[in-house]
Amino acid sequence: MWRNPFRRKPARTGWSERDLALENAPWTPLSGLDDFDAGNASPTRHYDPSRYREGWRRWMPERTRGRSRWWWASRILATLIGLFILLVAYLAVTAPLGKSLQPIAPPQITLLAADGTPIARNGAVVDEPVEVAELPDHVIQPFLAIEDRRFYDHWGVDPRGVARAAWAQVSGGPMQGGSTITQQLAKFTFLTPERSMTRKAREALIAFWLEAWLSKDEILERYLSNAYFGDNMYGLRAASLHYFYRQPENLRPEQAAMLAGLLQAPSRLAPTRNPDLAAQRYQLVKNAMVAAGYISQERADAMRVPTLDVRTRNDLPTGTYFADWALPAARAQSEVGYSRQTITTTLDSRLQNAARRVIERAPLGDAQVALVAMRTNGEVVAMIGGKDYSESPFNRATQARRQPGSTFKLFVYLAALRNGWSPDDVIDNTEFTEGSYQPSNASGRYSDTITLRDAFAQSSNVAAVRLLNEIGSEAVIETARELGVTSELPEGDPSMALGTSTMTLLELTAAYAGVAANSFPVEPHAFAREEEGWFDWLWNGQGSLNGSDHEEMQQMLRAAINSGTGRAATLSIANYGKTGTTQDNRDALFVGYAGDLVVGVWIGNDDNSPLNGISGGGLPARIWRDFMQAALGASAAPPRPTPSPDPSGPVQPMDVPDLEDIPLGEGRRLIIRDGEATFVTDIEGVPVEFGVRDGELSMEVDEQAVQQRIEQEVQRQAQQGQSGP
Repeated sequence: MWRNPFRRKPARTGWSERDLALENAPWTPLSGLDDFDAGNASPTRHYDPSRYREGWRRWMPERTRGRSRWWWASRILATLIGLFILLVAYLAVTAPLGKSLQPIAPPQITLLAADGTPIARNGAVVDEPVEVAELPDHVIQPFLAIEDRRFYDHWGVDPRGVARAAWAQVSGGPMQGGSTITQQLAKFTFLTPERSMTRKAREALIAFWLEAWLSKDEILERYLSNAYFGDNMYGLRAASLHYFYRQPENLRPEQAAMLAGLLQAPSRLAPTRNPDLAAQRYQLVKNAMVAAGYISQERADAMRVPTLDVRTRNDLPTGTYFADWALPAARAQSEVGYSRQTITTTLDSRLQNAARRVIERAPLGDAQVALVAMRTNGEVVAMIGGKDYSESPFNRATQARRQPGSTFKLFVYLAALRNGWSPDDVIDNTEFTEGSYQPSNASGRYSDTITLRDAFAQSSNVAAVRLLNEIGSEAVIETARELGVTSELPEGDPSMALGTSTMTLLELTAAYAGVAANSFPVEPHAFAREEEGWFDWLWNGQGSLNGSDHEEMQQMLRAAINSGTGRAATLSIANYGKTGTTQDNRDALFVGYAGDLVVGVWIGNDDNSPLNGISGGGLPARIWRDFMQAALGASAAPPRPTPSPDPSGPVQPMDVPDLEDIPLGEGRRLIIRDGEATFVTDIEGVPVEFGVRDGELSMEVDEQAVQQRIEQEVQRQAQQGQSGP
């Protein structure tokens, strides 16, 4: 007697008496198929496969037993169809099907300060729509070849394209887009830029809807007339006029191919910003046209990269330097969507207003000014790009490339610390008398030797050049690169130690932020980013200084303020910084940090002419100090802004001088703030402020500017053979 080892015992509930008898009867093996066919009425059990194939049905209600597999298949199919209908109904309710047939409204972006205050609204550059019937074939073909080769053959969704994209993702091959032109039209015109399966399903549904109501040419016309081409240009007509100063009907084949290549990533591939990337994409478009049979390989090889003809910029000023800088990044975030968007920035309206008030009070004369304030993680909270945005929207904080002067010595001394030097080591501080390059100290004072700490604090030029020669320019460049400096730095040039290589104030300030945070490089950004998790932190490739090097660098930055050239920047809390003045006082800078804020200040003339008695330790340091006092007060961290309840309100101007300021001509100004009056002027090139504060008359004079003025006068009289004081 044996039992079938593969048999599962079902529950006995509802069994008949015969079933129970068979269950308890012994097993009898069958001798052959004939015995099985003959059957056996005795209670002896035989191995009957049919009983076990149908054993699962005993779990079902008795009324459903005996149903055929086709009955079950039809019920399952009906259930799936019902679920599909419910899904389509849900998508039809949530997807903007009716809107998809309406004219498309141009997109608009509203930028908010961190507290919700609207700071800028920017629309799109849009021109007249195009008509497919009026466009030459060589204009349409590049778009079809690179975006949707089977556009005229599918019904809005291309199964081949979806399968090809899925296979590329599974196999690890190059990423390929599976969206058709119809799907792209649905995506960037009627849906949000979220990445989810629900949005993809709505996209497909709208694509079917468009295909049902519009002809293929009408869909293509809408797509070409509204797609984003970079540089804030929407639609083929606006793009062709912007990049090539031609109507789309008159585009040459290579020009049309270049424009077709921009659609994948318009902000990144715009030829006005990244010509090399645009040229690479242009080659891919030509290859796609050859593969599609539109042109021969010989014709593709003969097509050269087209030359741009940008005659009008169509830059729409926003009213603030910060917004002009942030808007391209905002546009890149929103280029996949055509809807109006409201984006919150990192700008702190309180700190921005404080920066503006400090700049307005500064006796700048005809000179220009720039200020950047960021947190140690790179969040830019305030930005001033000039004295008056309405007179000059050119952003001197992000666009002007000027010499950093002695603020560049941070990289020289930090490289020395990383190569085994210490702040107490000494170096030759004598005057250069030999060689083709003979820098001198601005103060005219020298000594046999000087410690690195004192050389940094007193901004000794001869010591900095000798230190660079000792450690090598390669070590200095490597340190600057690690801190995020991307500007050109000439290897082997000793003058680099004195900051003769140009860079932007934003770039320089971000490098100081890397030292403040001891995590670099720091990337300045205008929009908040998610905090990194532990795993991200482990693999993000951020660099840092060892504890002793970081502490010693901070000691030298502190000494530059306590006992060096940056005394005018002293605060009641610990602060760190460095002055910078370029040759002939053409640029004056102060960059430093306190608490969680890193701030850079630059003063100079747009024509690069010398400043009149302004050095890095004078007016820039005082502007830095006044801003920090307003921002931090007695606290080491400024309070975070509280969101405003009405982000849809009118735009608030951030870079427009207050009406309370009364210009008096020739660089003089009367400023009235909170019941206090300040008269700003300069006497023989020395900035002077007279004010009434708390009911008492006060006067503030830039002592360093006075000393420099005296030294200049002594030198002038000595040259004339006269004696002076």
